[in-house]
Amino acid sequence: MFLTREQLQERLIALHRASLELVKDVSLDTLLERIASTACEQAEARYAAVGVLDDDGKLKKFISVGMSENEIKKITHPPVGHGLIGALMNAEYPIRVPVIEQDPRSVGFPAHHPIMTSFLGVPIRAGELQLGQIYLTDKLDAPEFNSDDEKIIQMLAAYAAAAIQNARLVEHMRERDVTLTRRNVDMALLNGIATTLTSSLELDEILNKTLGLVMGYMKVEAGEIFLLEEDKQTLRMVLHRGQAAEAFWTRNLFHVGEGFIGVVAESKKPSISADLESDVRFLRDAVVKAGFRQMVCIPLFAGENLMGVLTVATRSSDPIDDRSVQLLAAVGNWAGLAIENAHLHTNARRFAVIEERDRIGMDLHDGIIQSIYGVGLALESVQHFIDEDPQKAKERIQHSIDGLNQAIRDIRAYILDLRPRQLGNDGLMNGLRRLVTEYRANTFSDVILTGPESDLKELPHSHALVLFHICQEALANAAKHAQAKSVNLSVWTTDDRALLEIHDDGRGFDLEKMTATIGHGLANMQTRARAVGGEVDITSIIGDGTTILAWVPRGVSRDHIKK
Repeated sequence: MFLTREQLQERLIALHRASLELVKDVSLDTLLERIASTACEQAEARYAAVGVLDDDGKLKKFISVGMSENEIKKITHPPVGHGLIGALMNAEYPIRVPVIEQDPRSVGFPAHHPIMTSFLGVPIRAGELQLGQIYLTDKLDAPEFNSDDEKIIQMLAAYAAAAIQNARLVEHMRERDVTLTRRNVDMALLNGIATTLTSSLELDEILNKTLGLVMGYMKVEAGEIFLLEEDKQTLRMVLHRGQAAEAFWTRNLFHVGEGFIGVVAESKKPSISADLESDVRFLRDAVVKAGFRQMVCIPLFAGENLMGVLTVATRSSDPIDDRSVQLLAAVGNWAGLAIENAHLHTNARRFAVIEERDRIGMDLHDGIIQSIYGVGLALESVQHFIDEDPQKAKERIQHSIDGLNQAIRDIRAYILDLRPRQLGNDGLMNGLRRLVTEYRANTFSDVILTGPESDLKELPHSHALVLFHICQEALANAAKHAQAKSVNLSVWTTDDRALLEIHDDGRGFDLEKMTATIGHGLANMQTRARAVGGEVDITSIIGDGTTILAWVPRGVSRDHIKK
């Protein structure tokens, strides 16, 4: 049955309205479903579908209407481009078939597929390029589709081609926008890392800022950095940031090749553990119990030399993409170079301190000792004038007294600057109590000391002496520079460390400016602690005081015995 002129006009008007709606939609999946529904209505078909081809001419998407979700799920496989569907994919013109099974191009239907009879297929083309196809089956009011149906669907296919191209353009623009946004985020990370690594030679600052930037980029809950020790076989955690610190600190030491951390150090390649619970390489059950599911490990390199390992961990199960890992690998190389530079800077500063001490030692020898020697010579000459010129003898004696007094003042200045009073054999806590008593007597300030009841005599004397000297320097700074009214000293221990915290309520100072022009006092604290394998962390807020946290190992490592 052919359409009357009025019916055809009505269908054209309806098709025009539907086409206006098509070009408004920019979501490809929604658009294809709307094209299929419109085709079904315009051709009065029971079933309709729209297929879209990829760049290689293969079926990429196939959206159908007329079948329920349950019917679609029962079909053994989606269309693969055989039979009439495949013929239409390579056709320039529509294909209209009264009975599908009688057409020689038909290959039948897969299991559980509804039986369909009549068929109308129209290619969706943009110039010489085929974008997809419109498929219609089972004409509702007639045994087969007619030429009017074919013309109407051809017009719909023309509108669909424009709409699909528009949707693809928008899709490409969105993908490009996502790519540009990702690149901007990547560049922000690299710029932040570059700024950090070029603006500081302080190892703590480099590690903290680098790990913070990486965690922010990856949007993870925890991160840590292990550094390779001088034996080139031991990786020790020096920094943890984020959540569940107590879980990560349950294991802060790995040997190269041991555990997930050690394996990455040995292979010198980035690695992802997507399931920590089942990963036999991961040796920290507490981290898994804290809910962490994935971890990324990045080796830190300086040229060919391994400096350490950076890790980030997350509770999320969303897969970590390779692009992020590749970017982190580049960050690892930059950070490794910065760590090496910081080590070189620290060593140079240590040598500078040693050179300064040698210079002062030479000053003592060449200046004060020679002055005393000169006084001795002057006194020898006095005996020649006692009888001959008593007045001149008195002048020479007075001159010698003045020289000796000056030498005493110089010696006293050097002693205060270089040779602070020793700890003795009374143990750390007794030594700190003496310092507190002297500080109260000299400053009339309030000092509170808290610590273990035992005197920590099991702590090596060299390590106790480091904490004693650091406390002495901190108290001197609190009195001389900070003008603090109160000071709190706290001592405690862990399984492998002894820690000392000194907090004053003084004036504080700008840590960055002080780092740029660091004095011998603060530098000496770092030097003393690192000399025995420890560390010092200094935080200060102008107007809100200063906190110094120092720690030393409770035992003597083989490396420091060798030294």
